[in-house]
Amino acid sequence: MNFIKNLYLGKRIFYVLAVLIVLFLFSYWVHTLYPIALVGLFLLAIIALFDSILLFKRKDGILATRELAEKFSNSDLNEVPLRIQNKYGFKIAYTIIDEIPVHFQKRDFLKSGSIPARAKKSLIYRLRPVDRGVYTFGKLNIYVSSPLRFVKRRFSFGKDQTVKVYPSFIQMKKYAFLAIDNKLTQFGLKKIRRIGHTMEFEQIKDYVSGDDVRTINWKATAKRGNLMINQFQDEKSQPVYSIIDASRVMKMPFEGLTLLDYAINSALAFSNIALKKNDKTGLLTFSNTIHNHLAASSKKTHLNTILEVLYSIKTNFLDSDFGRLYAEVKRKITHRSLLLLYTNFEHESALQRQLPYLKGLAQKHVLVVIFFENTELTELIAKKANNTPEVYHKTIAQKMDYEKKRMVKELERHGIQTVLTKPEALTVNTINKYLEIKARGIL
Repeated sequence: MNFIKNLYLGKRIFYVLAVLIVLFLFSYWVHTLYPIALVGLFLLAIIALFDSILLFKRKDGILATRELAEKFSNSDLNEVPLRIQNKYGFKIAYTIIDEIPVHFQKRDFLKSGSIPARAKKSLIYRLRPVDRGVYTFGKLNIYVSSPLRFVKRRFSFGKDQTVKVYPSFIQMKKYAFLAIDNKLTQFGLKKIRRIGHTMEFEQIKDYVSGDDVRTINWKATAKRGNLMINQFQDEKSQPVYSIIDASRVMKMPFEGLTLLDYAINSALAFSNIALKKNDKTGLLTFSNTIHNHLAASSKKTHLNTILEVLYSIKTNFLDSDFGRLYAEVKRKITHRSLLLLYTNFEHESALQRQLPYLKGLAQKHVLVVIFFENTELTELIAKKANNTPEVYHKTIAQKMDYEKKRMVKELERHGIQTVLTKPEALTVNTINKYLEIKARGIL
């Protein structure tokens, strides 16, 4: 039974059959063609049988594995390596059809090639997931043919392999690496001049050429008889919270991802940077209720906890309740903290409804409201209008775009920091705002 299931006819056998059918057809008028066609059919059957014996005489003609990583990074290209070993004593041609998870909607996957006798080959293909969760791979199907290529044999491996798709840890590592190498400006991160002494005292040391004379400690200088200066270090262990709105307004899609997933990826990358700067990072997610509240911590293992919480965020995209958010923050975040609120406002009326709660949060904490530009509106505004309906659409788009800018001014008027950004630039602009606040000593 397995022999029948795994036996497939190659293209060559159909080409030969087509020729034989033509010979049988013309033999009705030219009788000498009939025995030629009959002999040809007999030879085809023998060759096909011989080819089948070549392929099926070994149970383990080839071995193959799909080497999945422990986890995939959401919104990034993830490599899927394939290893194939040819155990036949002849060169084989192969065709690979991998049963990729349905989430990718990729129905045209096909890889072809050849492997010499008793040789190995490695292949890599890449997948870009756009949803968090568990992905299940089906069978890795490999169709093998001998040099005759009249029939094919199917081998199947690696059924029901699973992989978890986490928030973008590739993006997180990229920004962390660039921060260490001081190459963040390549991705648009700004070098911000530090204003004044917004740093913690570290020690008193001897003055050396090049030190800032404004930091001279005159009392220590008088005692020692040598110039002494105060040495400072960046303030550490400041609490920083990423607050993610998981409500209906964050369901808007952009390049396959929802705004919620952009916020999740950004929160992970930002938290890693903040931890490297020795600040405490925490996390809070909400919609119609509070979903997750992770207290701020500076432990090295805290990033893994944040990653797991972000991975498990689930939402029905209901309306957000900023009143609950305000009560939660007032009750549980008692120290002055930096609050990065990822949300979205499409209309000024929506902002006005939530403004009292935002003002309440900003009274005790440094609040940064991060919301999104509508890139479709930007494209529509840039497009030339050629008729009356297009003029109307462009005017409405300009009005909505102007509303976004008015919202920024309204928030800043009440002392609330803002970031209005395109989804793809969210992480860079968020880290920029964090570095600016640190440099200005606002927190």
